Amino acid sequence: MFAVPADRFEELISEALETIPAELRSAIDNVAIIVEDEAIGRPLFGLYQGIPLTRRLSSSYSGVMPDRITLYQNAICRVCESEEAVRMLVRKTVIHEVAHHFGIGDQRLRELGWS
Repeated sequence: MFAVPADRFEELISEALETIPAELRSAIDNVAIIVEDEAIGRPLFGLYQGIPLTRRLSSSYSGVMPDRITLYQNAICRVCESEEAVRMLVRKTVIHEVAHHFGIGDQRLRELGWS
């Protein structure tokens, strides 16, 4: 396990978001990124909860709470042995969860190597 302070972990998330191409990054809409220690009862690095962009109807999508992307810091750090490994896993997890926001499912992410 490689422990990363909370503020550094959040910096790694910001760095990961910056690696997403600008045209895609600017299309991310109404999403909050949250950091928690663990997913209770589930072995997850991250979780997307919300309505993917591909399922939003402009006529019925207003006044809703933001979608959530949760990254599980302890779960990520537990499988890493260096900050570089944490950085890489945070990036992979951020891209995976943002892809869900864009409506890309787990099967396609596996095909693309992002699962």
